[in-house]
Amino acid sequence: MAIVQGAEQVKSSIRAVLKAPHLAAFLPATMIFAYWYGGESLMVLVAILFPGLLAIGGAVTRPATASPRRIDAVTGLPKRDRLLEHLDRGFEPDAAFEKSCLVLEIDDFEKLTQQLGRAGTEHICRTVSDRLRSALRESDLICALEAGRFGLSIDKRQRADLEATLQLAARLQATVSEPISLEQTRVLLSSCIGFALPGRAPGASGDALLAAAESALSVATQAGPGSIRAYSNGMAPRVGRVEHNREALLRALDEGQIAPWFQPQVCVKTGRLTGCEALARWQHPTMGLIAPGAFLPAIAKAGLLERLGEVVLYGALSALRDWDREGLTVPTVAINVSAEELNNPCLSDKIRWELDRFDIASSRLVVEILEDVITQTEDDIAIHNVNALAEIGCKIDLDDFGTGNAAIASIARFNVHRIKIDRSFVTHIDSDADQQNMFSAILTIANQLKVGTVAEGVETHAEHAMLVKLGCDHAQGYSIAKPMPAAAFPEWVLGRGQNQATEQDIPKLA
Repeated sequence: MAIVQGAEQVKSSIRAVLKAPHLAAFLPATMIFAYWYGGESLMVLVAILFPGLLAIGGAVTRPATASPRRIDAVTGLPKRDRLLEHLDRGFEPDAAFEKSCLVLEIDDFEKLTQQLGRAGTEHICRTVSDRLRSALRESDLICALEAGRFGLSIDKRQRADLEATLQLAARLQATVSEPISLEQTRVLLSSCIGFALPGRAPGASGDALLAAAESALSVATQAGPGSIRAYSNGMAPRVGRVEHNREALLRALDEGQIAPWFQPQVCVKTGRLTGCEALARWQHPTMGLIAPGAFLPAIAKAGLLERLGEVVLYGALSALRDWDREGLTVPTVAINVSAEELNNPCLSDKIRWELDRFDIASSRLVVEILEDVITQTEDDIAIHNVNALAEIGCKIDLDDFGTGNAAIASIARFNVHRIKIDRSFVTHIDSDADQQNMFSAILTIANQLKVGTVAEGVETHAEHAMLVKLGCDHAQGYSIAKPMPAAAFPEWVLGRGQNQATEQDIPKLA
């Protein structure tokens, strides 16, 4: 590295001489000398060679420009290899400062992409990258690691200890969370940050430091949106993104590696348990817990969404039956149904058969359908399935409400039981007046239509308190509980000092 930097300095010095204005003064004198020494023919030769030599010298000493492959096309930021080079410098013996590494990731970025489209998320990434650049010093570096994820190399000054880095991470999160205007709408983001200090890195290299920061980020994302984590020796090593093939996915589904975990839903006013949602999770035997965003797209691509739906339905009803046997009353369990499943003519019969098999009342099964599915479907089979499930007594929840274009008429058309208000309307609701006004408008619509409301992604107690004030019915999110395996659910319920949900805690809906 030092040799390369020395060569660059020599090239820079030579180029400075070649570009100096006084060099042009030598050309007339050289011409006169050539004519006096060798006549007209030598003068012509020098007139040709002199500019050519200058051009060759300029080309040879031209500073290296960054390859387009090393620049992110969306944000204009350098990529991972540039970050590694910058971090490596902090480990050199003559380095002025050590380097700390932070990795910031926008929460729920894949869901954001589905909602805003490619152009919208690219605008988000450019805005976030500009904000992060403005929050850093000139000596620091920000790079684009992948869509929605940024790596930062920070000079570790004298007082840049753990506390100072935590404060910096919080400031960066605050910068990202400021509203972003997009096509006359406001987008509110949150982000997770993992960081590693050079003294804690598992190796004295930029790659080891970045790997440590990404390991910390993985722990942060598991802790929930808006989390910050520092690397420690006990953390699992970074695992790169893996393309899961169809055979591996089928094996995981068949062997129970992919199974439903359950996230509680509670009455906002009383805090009593009113149900739970079954969410697919993959506990890999060697890779550990794999994030849903890392395997659900692969399942969709492999055409296994219906198989996943069968696994989740079976696991959800099995858990409900086991909880009943233990004397634990969980009023309802919700499952997500994809567009592919809705287009299966046998879906409603399959669910009815499973309910009979486990001897569970149909009213205890909630079927969640994305707002976009209801908006876009004109398929008679999908409409039949939704209506057939409602007729047998299953409750229909409209998921991610507010992110699509579902007309109010669609809510009545599909006999919707509740609307699940998307997390984007809940974020910062405790401090943002516009969020409160928007949320209140949604509650007004729900009240007029006599449907219940569930706030998704409630991450703080302050947000929960505001939901009580505004009059939301139910809440779900990390401030209440993370998704957990079926075996851990009873312990969570009993730990709250309750072993059943009373009827008055569950709103009576028409």
